[in-house]
Amino acid sequence: MGRGKVQMKRIENKISRQVTFSKRRSGLLKKAHEISVLCDAEVAVIVFSTVGKLFEYSTDFSMVRILDRYDQYSYAERQRTGADSESQENWPVEYPKLAARIEVLQRKLRNLVGEDLDPLSLRELQDLEQQLDTALKRIRTRKNQLVHESISEMDKKRKALRELNKSLAKKVKENKTMLEEEHDQVQVVGQQQTNQGRHNSSTLMLMPPPPQPPSTPTLPTFRTTRYDLSLSLSLSDVSVKQYAEGE
Repeated sequence: MGRGKVQMKRIENKISRQVTFSKRRSGLLKKAHEISVLCDAEVAVIVFSTVGKLFEYSTDFSMVRILDRYDQYSYAERQRTGADSESQENWPVEYPKLAARIEVLQRKLRNLVGEDLDPLSLRELQDLEQQLDTALKRIRTRKNQLVHESISEMDKKRKALRELNKSLAKKVKENKTMLEEEHDQVQVVGQQQTNQGRHNSSTLMLMPPPPQPPSTPTLPTFRTTRYDLSLSLSLSDVSVKQYAEGE
């Protein structure tokens, strides 16, 4: 016996309505997962129950990225058709979308930190685990990349420091060699000056003494007394008188 045709109207029985919602919700999320895997499509499904409970499914657990893509597409479509999303007439339409997105983001954050996991089904928990594993792999890959880059940078710095050390050691050796050469030259010049001084001293000792100028004979000095002077004057007077008488 085949299934009867279901009438598309609200189920009045609360229990039947809740059972139907649970079955159809599971089937909807299952179909969304199937079309995502089989057709390589990006799918995002958001469902709110009558009591405001949120149920969702997204490809690779990337609801935020899909919603961002949807917003960009919707904005581009509105720009093309000339619609004004900022106008007051569209606020009643935009507000529920923004509220639903905020609720999805908040729930996503709580799930990522391990909170509010009771409403999640087994499939949703598996998707969350898969997303965390993928995120952990990406984090480890990025961390390893940064570690390798840091090691490579340290190796470059080490090589540069080694080359700088070699260059400085070479300069120190060259300066030391130059100082030793200058010191040897100073010693050679000093030795030459010392030998030249000794040679000059020997030459001076072997040279004959310079000739002395002829000495002038010294006249004998006589001591004249007062008596001798008067005697000389008396003799002079006598000589003068004798000369005068002889004349």
